Amino acid sequence: MTSTAQPTVQIDNERTCVTLWEFAPGAETGFHTHAYDYVIVPQATGQLKIIGPDGGETIAELKAGECYFRNAGVAHNVINANDGPFAFIEVEMK
Repeated sequence: MTSTAQPTVQIDNERTCVTLWEFAPGAETGFHTHAYDYVIVPQATGQLKIIGPDGGETIAELKAGECYFRNAGVAHNVINANDGPFAFIEVEMK
């Protein structure tokens, strides 16, 4: 049985939405499409498995505190590929 990553919205206003995403080992977000540009702030160093719309898989290497930006329209499922828990903060720009 697959577990679902747990989102906790910390800020949601007219300009931004900030969400803490917490993943147990193997937990996933489920397939989704980003409606807004966003920044990811990893809270730990580790790997996430990314499943694209075509079913292709990639491994993203994240480092604690090293942010990255993506444009709106990204579509994927994100899965914790680590043996332990993983977390990141997502900052969406509305």
